[in-house]
Amino acid sequence: MSRRRGLVAGAIGAMVLSFVLAGCSDVAASETTPSPSATTASSSTTPTPTAKPTAKPTVAPKPRVKQKPAYYALRVERQLDKLGYPVGDIDGDITARAKQALCAWRETNGLPVSRAGLTLNDAYSVLNATKRPTPTRSPGIYVNKTCQILYQVVGNTYKRIVWISTGQPGYDTPNRTGRVWRKWAGAHESSLYEDAYMYDSLYFLKDRPGIALHGSRVNSLIKPYPASHRCVRVMRPEIHQIYADTPIGTKVQIYGEY
Repeated sequence: MSRRRGLVAGAIGAMVLSFVLAGCSDVAASETTPSPSATTASSSTTPTPTAKPTAKPTVAPKPRVKQKPAYYALRVERQLDKLGYPVGDIDGDITARAKQALCAWRETNGLPVSRAGLTLNDAYSVLNATKRPTPTRSPGIYVNKTCQILYQVVGNTYKRIVWISTGQPGYDTPNRTGRVWRKWAGAHESSLYEDAYMYDSLYFLKDRPGIALHGSRVNSLIKPYPASHRCVRVMRPEIHQIYADTPIGTKVQIYGEY
């Protein structure tokens, strides 16, 4: 009798265990894969939203590349030379001579004056120009020590823009305004320095010794920096042309700092 009861109890336990295992299996299935009947019921009550077409990604425009100043160097040198600003060799290399021309360009066009290299603002200014600006100064000769440049203003034009070299440290050319009081054509020897010749001299300050604009024996003495002994060295043959165009009494103004 007891054995029979044991068999019955074992059978009932097996049925309960089978039910429990089936229940766990159903729960797991409902969390992962819905049954067909559940899918049908869901679709009959809640419509499936229509998928929107995927929008194409917006392609940003490529940024405009800003060229570096060196890109314009050769064109700037050509244009400066064409407009009468001496740059030296036209090869796209912004040398000390080209910087003198840029310095003069900035001054005559109302830009901040400096001996700095080429900037984009310089390039745009030079390349958009078609002629030299009209000077706002009265006729005369103007020596800018910052740029180491001389301007000859005749009438209402910059007739010449040339390289010069003013007094070196210890022999500084004074910042003053004078007038040509003596002209000495051709070559003559300096009264202070033996074998130092001055060409087509224009004396404009009556200091002792007198201070003059003059050419030198060789143009290599006209440096792109202050190198003289108080006088203003001017390139030849430009000094000869300036001499011819400059009467006694012409104003000569020295200004700026190197």
